[in-house]
Amino acid sequence: MSQARTNARKSAVQALYQWQMTGQNLSQIELQFHEDDRLKDAQKSYFHELFHGVPAQLDKIDEALAPFVDRPIEKIDPVERAILRIGVYELLLRLDMPYKVVINESINLAKCFGAEGSHRYVNGILDKVAQQQRAAEIKIKNSGAKKTSGAD
Repeated sequence: MSQARTNARKSAVQALYQWQMTGQNLSQIELQFHEDDRLKDAQKSYFHELFHGVPAQLDKIDEALAPFVDRPIEKIDPVERAILRIGVYELLLRLDMPYKVVINESINLAKCFGAEGSHRYVNGILDKVAQQQRAAEIKIKNSGAKKTSGAD
């Protein structure tokens, strides 16, 4: 994955966190990020997609998350909640992105912004969401891995 896209995800986590905590208008938050030059090294179009796409698809995202979390979604730490929502958004709506990339990027976001050990929580939940939402992709990957490992 490109560093610019990774940086877009980092900025999206921060912006979603701000939105979740303040309820501030999305456009105002995005404008702040541009004015403060916080998107300098980020893929701006991807930041915009994530930052506006997650709230637009929130019901669908939270519905996919709900069966796999151990508490009501609103009770999840706000940083972890933002990371999980970005990961689920990508698993549901960015089928061009391999599920392993989505999970790995989310783990790295949790290591960067989350509490100690939160990356394990994020990994476990997103892995379960991926098993449900990307079952065909995972099946194809696993069948290819078995053929490759069986050839000596």
